[in-house]
Order: sequence, then structure tokens, then C-alpha cells
Amino acid sequence: MRYTVHPSPLGDLLIAGPRPGAVASVSVPGQRGGATVAADWRRDDAGFDAVREQFDAYFAGELTEFDLELAPSGTEFRRRVWDALDRIGYGQTVSYGRVAELAGLSPRAVRAVGGAVGANPLMVVRPCHRVIGADGSLTGYAGGLDRKVTLLRLEGALTAQATAD
Repeated sequence: MRYTVHPSPLGDLLIAGPRPGAVASVSVPGQRGGATVAADWRRDDAGFDAVREQFDAYFAGELTEFDLELAPSGTEFRRRVWDALDRIGYGQTVSYGRVAELAGLSPRAVRAVGGAVGANPLMVVRPCHRVIGADGSLTGYAGGLDRKVTLLRLEGALTAQATAD
């Protein structure tokens, strides 16, 4: 596995993949279930230059959709849910039930959908931060609710007043 570390408003992003430019994981320090550098990983900053440029553009408010070669691993169920996350537009939020619907699953699968959303290895790229509770509440986020708020504010899906109440 190759990796780079890139500064962001969320903290240092750990970006990893099996080859230059291919992204299997994006995580932040303290992220629940986030990747950590293993002894056999090789640092390759240059191999992820284009990826880091897209993150910079996103955090500058200049990019609303990533165009990256994705290489995450997961079960068929998780990949189905993660593909549904890709259909949530920039600046939009949806409930876990809506994610189940987008994935072609029964509304009864909402807990399993929540587990798959929480296991998303591509923080920010696959927009699990856009998934909220059915009542509009900001529910769990593997990177922490403060980071979720940061991302939703960046995308204009959340105002400062909405989180102050």
C-alpha cells in the first residue's frame, strides 16, 4: 500500500491506495475505524499529487465532485451502500432511510445501512457526512461530529445558526 499525508481543515488526511493515484482509504486522526500506516506501507507523496490537488480545490470551495480512481475494499452490501452515497449531491443531506432507498434496499435495512455508512473508508470523497437522522439531527460520524459540521457548512448544507440551537 502507498500513502501520503495531506493537511486539511479536518486535520491531516491519510490518503492510501494500492498504486499511485488509486485511492482505497481517506481518514483523519482519531477516526473510528480509520486506517493507520502499517509497517509495509510506502510513503509516495508524488503518486498522490492529483488527489491532493482535488482535496485542496474541494476545501477551497472550488470542487463539488471528486474525479478519482477509487479502490476501496468491502462486502457487496457495503459497496452497494457506498455507491448510493455517491448519488447524494454536493450541499444536500439525506436520511439513512433515503440511502437505503437509493441502494435499492428495504427501509427495514436502515440499521445495516448505518453500519455500512459508518464503515465508509473514503471520508469526504464518498459523502457519508451528508447522511443525517430522519428528524434532521446530525447523527454519528466516524470522524467526529465537529468534522461533519465543518463539511456540511463548507457545502452550504448547514448554517452556523442551525448548529447553535
